[in-house]
Amino acid sequence: MMSTAVVSVSPDTSFDEVVRTLIRRAVRAVPVVAPGGTVVGVVSQADLSRTAEHGDPGRLRDPGWSRHDMSAIRPTTAADVMTSPVVQVGPEASVAEAARVMRTRSVGWLAVVDDSGGRGRLVGVLGRADVLSVFLRGDADLRHEILHGVFGTFLGVDPATMEIDVRDGVATLNGELALRSDAELAVALVGRLEGVVAVVDRLTYRSIESRRDAVATPLF
Repeated sequence: MMSTAVVSVSPDTSFDEVVRTLIRRAVRAVPVVAPGGTVVGVVSQADLSRTAEHGDPGRLRDPGWSRHDMSAIRPTTAADVMTSPVVQVGPEASVAEAARVMRTRSVGWLAVVDDSGGRGRLVGVLGRADVLSVFLRGDADLRHEILHGVFGTFLGVDPATMEIDVRDGVATLNGELALRSDAELAVALVGRLEGVVAVVDRLTYRSIESRRDAVATPLF
């Protein structure tokens, strides 16, 4: 879902080059990446608009700034105009999680950052268009993946024994499974499928044992 062919700039990229990059690559924002791949900020069209109107936003936050200083405010690099820290999600984040972060933080762009090893390496970017595109999947396609992917392949259940209905991305699960843990896992897996906006759980089960309990139970 995310874009992995990331267009980025470095903190010392010139202001003019940042503007040219946004225009040339037709993107709304570019991450600012330090040597080693760590994302340290983002420059968006909104950042550039604020800079054009007010000058360097960093200088405007200086208590000693006055309107007489306006002529001296001339941002020269990406570091001068970037927003930091960056609003980000991990590579394992679901579509719903990414959409929630965008809504609560009022942003239209997220950095996808791998924090393993504590380095905060940028691995991709995610925009509103990326998030919305997954909801273009048809209900029939989702139903097929739930029946044959989740229940058939992953859980080893005969798809013919399940009743799955998907309407406008809302998946309703009906059927009986052997274990409660399988029912819980099915709901979790379906909820993480790209294009599923909600899950209605009507599954039943014959045993409250988990798969581990069932395997560990002696036969004699």
